[in-house]
Amino acid sequence: MICCVGFLDKLRGFWPGGQPLIPREPIVYRAIGVVRNRIRESRTDGWEDVRSDIILAEELADALDGLDGFSHVIVVFHIDRVPEADRRLNVPLRGVGTPSKGVLATRSQLRPNPIGVAVVPVLHRRKHVLRVKGLDALDGTPVLDLKPYLPLYDSVPDARLPDWATAPRGE
Repeated sequence: MICCVGFLDKLRGFWPGGQPLIPREPIVYRAIGVVRNRIRESRTDGWEDVRSDIILAEELADALDGLDGFSHVIVVFHIDRVPEADRRLNVPLRGVGTPSKGVLATRSQLRPNPIGVAVVPVLHRRKHVLRVKGLDALDGTPVLDLKPYLPLYDSVPDARLPDWATAPRGE
């Protein structure tokens, strides 16, 4: 551990003014839109058929120009209804005999920062409203950003997963 601390001290010297490696100040974002759907209560599955409207601020309607030709979009959203007290470093996984895992190794909503990311199919756009399917966000969830899904950059065909991530889920 001592060698690691020394390494971090040397690395810190590369930062201007000896600033800490991980900023401590809050980072603030403004929502660009909101999710509208019929889902009011949190759930862990059953999102695949949920249709949601992402309603952008009207002044951002032109920001959607060109998105029409994309089949999928990446939605970045603020998981605003998970109390800070519920956030965890480790979360239990569903399945018989499956030990808990670090929250950053899961898709759990109980994250240190309540940021959600989902790749969803685009059904259609009308002015400043984008209709999508399968977005795992509750009605009223603030949307932080939208990005087109680009298979060349966003797909990793030879990605590896640990055995526990591919095991069938037990109920």
